[in-house]
Amino acid sequence: MNKRIDYVFSALADESRRQILTMLTDKEMHVNSIASNFKFSRPAVSKHLRILTESKLVKARKEGRERYYKLNPEPLNEVYKWLERYNKFWDDKLNSLKNFVENN
Repeated sequence: MNKRIDYVFSALADESRRQILTMLTDKEMHVNSIASNFKFSRPAVSKHLRILTESKLVKARKEGRERYYKLNPEPLNEVYKWLERYNKFWDDKLNSLKNFVENN
């Protein structure tokens, strides 16, 4: 597994970061809008956003004094491709079980 996918999995391991990604699915948001959805501090949200940015899961753009964030789904494709191998594995196992049950 390459380093980039390690960063993605590490970023996705945190529930708050996954919630942020879900929020950014539909629209671009600034830090204050994102922070208003959490009980923890704005600096904590900024830390999560920094990790998401470093993992390339979000992109940031600056407009005046505000920073706006949007989802970058491209790294999720790498995760999907990696998981796809296991999907095939389980499909094969379930098909074998089905064949066994039907033939016995």
